[in-house]
Amino acid sequence: MEITDIIKESFIFPSNNMDKLAIFIVLSFVMGLLLVGGIFLIIYGIDSYLYLILGIILFILSLIVAFITSGYQINIIKSGIDLEDNAPDFDWKNNAILGIKNFVLSIVYLIIPTIVTVIMAFITNIPGNFTKAAQEYAIYYYSPYMASNSTSAIVPGVSDATMSALLSSMVITAIVAIIVFIIFLFIQTIAEARLANTNSLTEGINIPEVLKDIPRIGVSKTIAVILLLIIVSGVIQAILGYLSGVIQPLAILSIIVTPYLAFFLKRGVGLLYSDIA
Repeated sequence: MEITDIIKESFIFPSNNMDKLAIFIVLSFVMGLLLVGGIFLIIYGIDSYLYLILGIILFILSLIVAFITSGYQINIIKSGIDLEDNAPDFDWKNNAILGIKNFVLSIVYLIIPTIVTVIMAFITNIPGNFTKAAQEYAIYYYSPYMASNSTSAIVPGVSDATMSALLSSMVITAIVAIIVFIIFLFIQTIAEARLANTNSLTEGINIPEVLKDIPRIGVSKTIAVILLLIIVSGVIQAILGYLSGVIQPLAILSIIVTPYLAFFLKRGVGLLYSDIA
């Protein structure tokens, strides 16, 4: 399927399945209420075991609903892979199980870039530079007469050389982290499609096979479709955010727009992966 066709078909897909979208909207809203209520009760549960227990129960219920909605989104990807016009039916148990699998998959694809970022932080010596800056600031704070005469404009008491080294190491690490996390965002997207197509977590976290899927689809096509899906969603969210700032009651539209965009994104991923399924 051509890139423009994927984007157009994905965008109209939610409007052609309003009944399923409506259920998804309700689930998303209920999940938000349960989560907020749970956190609120847990905070106030410090002085009351009853509030604490109720808060934990609400929090657990919000997780269950979150797994259901996550699993359903994987099923939307599957419907795109199979080129089905209709959104899948809700199957609470299977949706929840698939949502748990997707959660584990997300953790796996988060661990690797996190490890790379931590390694880069040590390579650029962020811990050492931070410790040195903290020591210089402590000397300045507790014994100002012993502090260096050449201090940075950012943090009093810390020398320019120390601050420059710290900032440089942080910037380099941040750049590497952003690049690695973006790369794994693309890889994880294809991994979700692989999970949807096989219903197997093992296949979803089989990184070598996931990497092989990308050239099978086409590297440029994969990047273009995922970028366009993100850009379209981002632009719509930005416009809604701006309008909500001008006309505050419009903020309630996010209850509808966010689930709509979730359908749009997952449908696009499914249609993209359909080329090799």
